[in-house]
Amino acid sequence: MSSQPAETGLRVKEVGGSEYSRYSRRVNRDRTRKEIFEGDETWDIAIIGGGATGVGVAVDAASRGYRVCLVEQADFGKGTSSRSTKLVHGGVRYLRQGNVSLVMEALKERGRLRRNAPHLVHDLAFVVPNYDWWETPFYGIGMKVYDKLAGKYGFGRSRVLTKEETLERIPTLATEGLRGGVLYYDGQFDDARLLVSLARTAADHGAALLNYARCTGLLKDEDGFVCGLKVEDVETETETTVRARCVVNATGAFSDAVRRLDDPEAAAMIAPSQGVHVVLDGRFLGGESAIMVPRTSDGRVLFAIPWHGMTVVGTTDTPIEEVSLEPKALEEEIHFILETAETYLAEPPTRDDVRSVFVGIRPLVKAPGASSTAALSRDHTIHISHSGLLTIAGGKWTTYRNMAEDCVDHAATLGRLDEKPCVTKNLPIHGAIEEEREGPLAVYGSDAEAIEARGSELVHPDLPIVWAQLDWAIEHEMARTVDDLLARRTRALLLDARASMEAAPAVAHRLAQKLGHDSMWAERQILAFNRIAEHYRLDLEDRSERPVSSGA
Repeated sequence: MSSQPAETGLRVKEVGGSEYSRYSRRVNRDRTRKEIFEGDETWDIAIIGGGATGVGVAVDAASRGYRVCLVEQADFGKGTSSRSTKLVHGGVRYLRQGNVSLVMEALKERGRLRRNAPHLVHDLAFVVPNYDWWETPFYGIGMKVYDKLAGKYGFGRSRVLTKEETLERIPTLATEGLRGGVLYYDGQFDDARLLVSLARTAADHGAALLNYARCTGLLKDEDGFVCGLKVEDVETETETTVRARCVVNATGAFSDAVRRLDDPEAAAMIAPSQGVHVVLDGRFLGGESAIMVPRTSDGRVLFAIPWHGMTVVGTTDTPIEEVSLEPKALEEEIHFILETAETYLAEPPTRDDVRSVFVGIRPLVKAPGASSTAALSRDHTIHISHSGLLTIAGGKWTTYRNMAEDCVDHAATLGRLDEKPCVTKNLPIHGAIEEEREGPLAVYGSDAEAIEARGSELVHPDLPIVWAQLDWAIEHEMARTVDDLLARRTRALLLDARASMEAAPAVAHRLAQKLGHDSMWAERQILAFNRIAEHYRLDLEDRSERPVSSGA
């Protein structure tokens, strides 16, 4: 491995304790494009979609030894996978719905993820504030069941808190009528950073992952079975064909669009729903614990969690008819979140306090008789068409690894591949090290030292990111746009939309220089980023109003 020119050797301590020399494969777009566009091999598995599901499948398949390629129409994690509630959790509300099997699966996967990616996943204490007499025994018992289901994968034991203990953990809670609370533990992570680390892991095992590469059609053999796909390089507007023994559709909310490339008459299987989050200053929590509101008017729970020094509050569950890469928050959704938060916080947050708004689309699988999208199962579904296109949809971030294992098992059978066992239950994710790090670079794990060596100059005084992170993302993580850099390789846009827009011109010119583009290209990048960032700012966005429906 050390003979490869794009490798960097670092001696690190792997999860598990042994020291070894890791040669980290740089994710390079030009090299990967050449491998996919100019190669003439037949891949074992070709994956469409670069979100949590698709990249998870790539990690699983590549680590088994299969030849894997993946294409993504935009950037890795551009959609839902970078816009979650930032929690690795079993799902307390699914327990209330009676979906014990999903909760047990998620709790087990939560424990595995913390073990395999300790630089990205950590414990987080949650407080359920109690204002009615029945809440303490009701939620206290429920959390004990949650603990029991977690078993050896537990993150900490729940317990009942007095009023004083509750305020000690959440000093900003409204005190009128407060009786106490229930404490329990779940996991927190940075979703986009985990996705980038998974992409690096897949590449380390030989997978070829290409962003800004759109699937425009499917190839079929003389018997009508899918045997590959047509791919357009968005950057160069060139096309190629990719042959594969099995094609996996892992495009989330866009799954039906890909299925109709196979069969124009395919019935819709996705019932999309959007979830909105607002980002407030850290003072609205005033500590390191999170709030979980167990019941809201739309049938969901609401979280207020500390994240990168800010407070993230969400989410909603609003059925939508059309999906896009840049969904917009509705005025009613923002009002719902702020109004619910006002009930529980001593200082009611207002629109002026909102630093950013971000929206994700859930690719829920339709179910007959469901009364609302909130009632739809978060279990994943695998669908194989008559022509052999394998679609995996549904699920949740926490269970991505289990979903990928199930998908690759099916893909291997469908593609008549040699049977190879899954190894991801104990597979360290790129960057995983035992030593705990502090500060904003902790999410890079074993790569943090190399980034620190590049300097500590801030990109913007109100953003916790440095130029070294952006340079690293361009050189090692296939970042191609200002949006890639400020929304996903770093989380600037989600933390402070205004500051991100102010930083965009300097970032665009730095990116242009690194990629060999001219100043006109940089100016187009600034305009494109500002159009995206406008959706994240309340003071710039003129939002249409319609009720937040709980209907399907």
